[in-house]
Amino acid sequence: MTGSVEFDVNLPVTARPTVDQLAEVARRAEALGYERTWLPETWGRNAVATLAVLAERTETIGIGASILNVYSRSPALVGQTAATLQEVSDGRFRLGLGPSGPAVVENWHGVPFDRPLRRTREYVEITRRVLSGEPVEYDGDLFDLSGFRLRGDAPDEPPRIDATGMGPKAVELAGRFADGWHALMLTPDGLRERLGDLERGAELGGRRPEDVRTMLTVTACAREDGDRARELLRQHLAFYLGGMGTFYRDALARQGYDKRATGIHDAWQSGDRRRAMDLIDDDLLRRLGVGGTPAEVREGIETFAGIDGVDAVAVSFPREIDADDALETLDALDPLVG
Repeated sequence: MTGSVEFDVNLPVTARPTVDQLAEVARRAEALGYERTWLPETWGRNAVATLAVLAERTETIGIGASILNVYSRSPALVGQTAATLQEVSDGRFRLGLGPSGPAVVENWHGVPFDRPLRRTREYVEITRRVLSGEPVEYDGDLFDLSGFRLRGDAPDEPPRIDATGMGPKAVELAGRFADGWHALMLTPDGLRERLGDLERGAELGGRRPEDVRTMLTVTACAREDGDRARELLRQHLAFYLGGMGTFYRDALARQGYDKRATGIHDAWQSGDRRRAMDLIDDDLLRRLGVGGTPAEVREGIETFAGIDGVDAVAVSFPREIDADDALETLDALDPLVG
C-alpha cells in the first residue's frame, strides 16, 4: 500500500455488467486487499438491491453507495436503507449522499433540482437521526418530520455518511457536516484548491479536517494495449464533460480550463464526438484519470495517491470497459494495494 492511503473500487455499472459480474469484481477487490467497493447509482441497476447482494457474496471488504441522490428517495427512507444495509453487511456499509445534477434529477426523476446544498445537509442530518433509533423530530427549511422511528434495532455502530461535491460550497458542506468527502473529476491542482474548502468547512463545524475522510475517485484503465486504454478513458471523460448536462463542464472550467471545457461540451452536444475527445489532450487526460499499460497506470495512481490530504483513492473504470478489463486493471494495481 502507498503510505497510509487506502484503495477503494467503484464498480463498473455503466458497461452493463450482470449482478454476478459486479459481485465477481467485488470479490476480486476483496482478495486483493481493497478497503471498500462502492456502487454508483445512475441509470442502471438499483444500487440498494445490488449492494445487498454484494454484502451476501463478500466477507470482509466494505461496501458503499456512491452516491444515492437526495431527490429520488425520502430522507427517512434513506435512513431505513442505511440501517438495513449495515445489518446485512455485518457493519461494513458506508453511505454516500449528494445532489447529483439537473440532468439526472429533473430529466430522469422529474423532480425540480432546487436548493441542492441545503437538501444534502438536511438529508445527512435526518439520516443520522433515523440511524440513532430515536424518534425523528426535525424542523428544517425543506423537511418537517415528526414521529418516525426505526421499528427494528438501530445499528450498534451507525454507518458513516459521506457527501460528494465539486464546487467550493458543496465541499465546504462535506467538511462541516459529513464523515467524508467524495471527490471526482478533479485535477491535482483542482483537488488541492477544494481541500482548502473542506478544511474551512471542518473548522466551521468545530471539527478537525483529518477526521473527514477524503476519497478521490480516479478513472483508470490498464491494458497491454496502452493506446486503447487511453482511448477508452478519453471517451469516458468526453461523455461526462459533454453529455451529462453542464455539471462536469462547469467543474472543469473552475479549475482553469474554461475554454477547453466549453469546447468539449459544445462538440459533444453537436454530435462531433471525435472532436470532443480530441480536445482532451494527453496532458489533460493524465490530470483527470489514468490510462495505459499496467506499469503506466500504477505510476499514475501512485501520483494521485501521493497528494497531501487524500485518504483514499477509489479506482473507477471508463464507461465502455467490460468486466474482464476491470479485473485486469485491479490486478495491475495489486503491487500498490497489497
